[in-house]
Amino acid sequence: MSFVTRRALSTLIPPKVASPTGIGAAQDAARMQRVVSFYEKLPRGPAPEVKATGLLGRYQARYFGKNPSPAPIVHAILGLMALGYVQNYYFHLRHHKNNAH
Repeated sequence: MSFVTRRALSTLIPPKVASPTGIGAAQDAARMQRVVSFYEKLPRGPAPEVKATGLLGRYQARYFGKNPSPAPIVHAILGLMALGYVQNYYFHLRHHKNNAH
């Protein structure tokens, strides 16, 4: 097996944290106790859900969250229609406000 292949495989295989030879020695036993105490302090169970904050976060949580909805498509269409009317008013309709062609 070449060095490159061996090196690639070594990154996939985790190190032996609890090997039987490491538990017997005093220095390894102390190290093993530190590892065990670290993992005992970690929280158990699934992570709590993060509450959405901000305008965009609440919008995403409402329409793209657990119950996705087609409402954002409707919102996009209405927004484009409103933008089109505003542009049409600004570039054309405001000139005909008081007198017709």
